[in-house]
Amino acid sequence: MIYLVISALWGVAFGGFFYWVFDRLTSHQQDNLKTLRKPLPLVFKLSAPFLPLARPLAARKMFAPARAAAAPRLLMAGYGDTLLPEEFVSFKLALLMAGVCIIFLGAVSGRFLIMGTMGALLAVYPAVWLNAVIKKRHLSIMKALPNVLDLLTLSVESGRDLMSSLRDIIARRRMDPLNEELSITFQEIQLGCNRTEALRALSDRVRQIDLTSTVNAMIQAEELGVSIANLLRIQGDMQRNKRFALAEKMANEASVKIIIPVVLFILPAVFIILLGPLAAQAVRSFGGR
Repeated sequence: MIYLVISALWGVAFGGFFYWVFDRLTSHQQDNLKTLRKPLPLVFKLSAPFLPLARPLAARKMFAPARAAAAPRLLMAGYGDTLLPEEFVSFKLALLMAGVCIIFLGAVSGRFLIMGTMGALLAVYPAVWLNAVIKKRHLSIMKALPNVLDLLTLSVESGRDLMSSLRDIIARRRMDPLNEELSITFQEIQLGCNRTEALRALSDRVRQIDLTSTVNAMIQAEELGVSIANLLRIQGDMQRNKRFALAEKMANEASVKIIIPVVLFILPAVFIILLGPLAAQAVRSFGGR
């Protein structure tokens, strides 16, 4: 009877806990987060119910440098309209506390290695995820930039102005990271922002080397009165050469990188297939003697 009562109490406790988590997950949709224009990782969504616990801590003055460092990186990743810096720091703190709890449970239960690794991975996941998103987004912008510059060059050389050419290119291209940033810049210009200021804001927001050099060249050409068509053609050729150089570099590195999976996965399987029967026959021979 005692064991039955204890089991029932444990069942009620776990049931109440999971009901609370589910209730927080469903009610969090009406919380302070903005309307999501981009999906968040599953880990962030699962930790969202615990944000009210971490947000007051993230809003303190001691985490002001972390918020200031997260703001430009969220813009670089394209999540500036999805996550506030305070919310991202809250996610980091929530996952850090969860990682510390997992490490403590691992130390208590005697499985420190496995659970300690899980807790450490959970604690560093937000920073790793953000760096990976920024790197992927910058690579996509670098690949798409030469094609956009070629389209702009053809359109400007045909007699159209830069803004109408940019508008048509944005409307006809698929919505990739470069097209998203160009759309934001075009909307800022339509709302009355100076074209030079809008281009500088684009460069400060994305902070991709190739895009920054192109934007700076366009600003200088506009200030000095240089032909924009010739500038776009030169920039397009430069960015295309850089893209080809990167492709050649990655192709040359592939032969070196493929050695690791070959040594770790393919060669052991080959050795097992070739030497396994010989080893088994040798064991039977020596065992018979």
